Amino acid sequence: MTDITVTNWAGNITYTAKELLRPHTTAALRTLVADSARVRVLGSGHSFNEIAEPGPEGVLLSLADLPAEVDVDSAARTVRVGGGVRYAELARVVHGRGLALANMASLPHISVAGSVATGTHGSGVGNGPLSSSVREVELVTADGSTVTIARDEERFGGAVTSLGALGVVTALTLDLEPAYEVEQHVFTELPLEGLDAATFEAVMSAAYSVSLFTDWRAPGFRQVWLKRRTDRPLPDFPYAAPAAEKTHPVPGMPAVNCTEQFGVAGPWHERLPHFRAEFTPSSGAELQSEYLMPREHALDALRAMDAIREVVAPVLQTCEIRTVAADGQWLSPSYGRDTVAAHFTWVEDTAAVLPVVRRLEEALAPFAPRPHWGKVFTTPADRLSALYPRLADFRTLTRDLDPSGKFTNAFVREVLAG
Repeated sequence: MTDITVTNWAGNITYTAKELLRPHTTAALRTLVADSARVRVLGSGHSFNEIAEPGPEGVLLSLADLPAEVDVDSAARTVRVGGGVRYAELARVVHGRGLALANMASLPHISVAGSVATGTHGSGVGNGPLSSSVREVELVTADGSTVTIARDEERFGGAVTSLGALGVVTALTLDLEPAYEVEQHVFTELPLEGLDAATFEAVMSAAYSVSLFTDWRAPGFRQVWLKRRTDRPLPDFPYAAPAAEKTHPVPGMPAVNCTEQFGVAGPWHERLPHFRAEFTPSSGAELQSEYLMPREHALDALRAMDAIREVVAPVLQTCEIRTVAADGQWLSPSYGRDTVAAHFTWVEDTAAVLPVVRRLEEALAPFAPRPHWGKVFTTPADRLSALYPRLADFRTLTRDLDPSGKFTNAFVREVLAG
């Protein structure tokens, strides 16, 4: 296929690749990679910047037509999952074997390999990003050969959250645990005024997974979503009132596509995401940004956002505050530090949003914000270098596995040049 017109999920990026290739076998994939000068993998397209852009002479590779491998080892409590599989597909098979993932993101529709490659996460003070469950990664490298990198290897720290810069991920092996149930409770109108550090920690620790939502049109949070594992206690929550009706994270949107609320218990994979797997959560008419900061700065960062809410609110649909435990992936936004994450779902207007993103980054700059790799951000390369102490090690790893730069693009080169 030549002269393609392919966009990301939101439609704000149109890729300029000369070809879109969809191999049906791993053998065909290896041949395509070996014979191509430049390769980037599309994944599920749920990125909002040019991280997947291969350039006009490059190949855009989709793994969607490869066999949807989900191979569960019940005795070892692991699953080997193919590079094109999405979380919803994975979860159904794993749950059917009486097992579970430790966490999921708010959307079950995204690809597993793409999610961990960009540092995607769910929420919970004790839950690391989705990459934390990966114990082995299998890559097709530049010459078409296969390399497997396991958790006990030093280079594993750069192999999972890798921005697609090391090769094509054909399979991941993930840790599992016994299946569990989750119930979801929603509260409304948590004020920011009077919220101190101890109370913020109590709020974010009140359940297995906690999310705060605000549109920054007023101080405080319109909604608090608590996701409690039924095998763990649910503390009293005196900080906000229970919701009287089912809610959607975006004010005014119908909640029919959201996962079950009001404390109705259900399987982990039907409660940890915010949206039901059988429905598309929105039309894609949005942009997204996210910044992850050390959790000890959470309250100061919230106040800094509140101070510019008159700038942020006009182009904002919703903002979600979550926590993520520290992990060891060199390019993870949660590398080496327990994290608070501020996620912004903007209106679909790049010209209006970008100046606000820059102003937001200025406001958050004192708190060392690391942007999510798949979202809209303007953080310059030299600043990224200061935020990632193992960037030089990752640069060395890319040279070792991809000496010709087959899997790099302008986005990756700028990161590595930092």
